[in-house]
Amino acid sequence: MTEQKKLCPEYQLHRRLQKQMREVIKEFSLIQQGDRILIGLSGGKDSLSLLDLLGERMAHSNHYFSVEALHVRMRNIHYASDASYLQAQCDKWRIPFHLVETGFEPDRNEKRTPCFLCSWNRRKVLFTEAQRLGCNKIALGHHYDDVIETILMGMLYGAQVQTMMPKLHSTNFEGMELIRPLYLVREDDIKAWRDYNDLHFIQCACKFTDTCTTCNNNENRSKRMEIKDLIRELKKVNPYVEGNIFKSIENVNLNTVV
Repeated sequence: MTEQKKLCPEYQLHRRLQKQMREVIKEFSLIQQGDRILIGLSGGKDSLSLLDLLGERMAHSNHYFSVEALHVRMRNIHYASDASYLQAQCDKWRIPFHLVETGFEPDRNEKRTPCFLCSWNRRKVLFTEAQRLGCNKIALGHHYDDVIETILMGMLYGAQVQTMMPKLHSTNFEGMELIRPLYLVREDDIKAWRDYNDLHFIQCACKFTDTCTTCNNNENRSKRMEIKDLIRELKKVNPYVEGNIFKSIENVNLNTVV
């Protein structure tokens, strides 16, 4: 390999992303030999990047584990394009692609918004199909920034201390685990990977698609976007604020908890 290629920004980004994914897989034992992993492929930048990075890792693993991908679409919602692009991205890594359509009825409980019901139904289909396909793990594209935003959202809007775990055992589907291989990857790096590889976001016509599970219906502005803005302002005062939030959930002093 030439020295010029090693200095290429795209090469450096690729090395960094694979290194961070390798670290979280090793530290939290996300993948074992013989695992059959189903990627929740929404068609956004995060899941498409996960497909690329995990697909490459699988290809170089000598069949240590296998990967499949599932894209869930809601009935009665217009999509700007069909799923052929996602199929092509899966074909690139010889990953089987599955497409499932589902839907839901409006709920009289006002707290169960259409966004909540959409998200809940997608997640239910994901676990059900993973079980049907014989997969024992589900991989989602949540990243480092999702983790710190979730911590703050739980505190400020939910009055609770919670975080996204890199690995979670399902309580409703025996033997199923949910894993987040991009747990240590920054969102800006995912955006750069998207741009370098010309990945296209597959979006439906629902106005709440972007971070829909936390949308503010009055202004069509998500709570997650508010948290992003808050963190951006805090960084102006303390450049280490993101790392401190991320580590805070690991450094809980139980003697000071009521």
